Amino acid sequence: MSIRKHIQFYGKVQGVGFRYHATYKARFLGLTGWVRNCYDGSVEMEVQGEPEIIDDLLLYLHRQRFIRISRMEEEKIDLKEETDFKERW
Repeated sequence: MSIRKHIQFYGKVQGVGFRYHATYKARFLGLTGWVRNCYDGSVEMEVQGEPEIIDDLLLYLHRQRFIRISRMEEEKIDLKEETDFKERW
């Protein structure tokens, strides 16, 4: 059963390829949603798919060499009709 999460990432998450890695892996895993940098230095994401697959994406991001996630704030939100995962500006 698909879910959708809004996640805010804090730490060393800008200027380290976070959006690139998130987009690449989310598309590979068949997830939908978006990711973007925020003015406060955090990164915001909405991601939709099976919970275990979303967990795979998050684990992948934690394992990236230059990304350092110190804290995440997550909440489940309503599902949306969409077909892809993309970077937002």
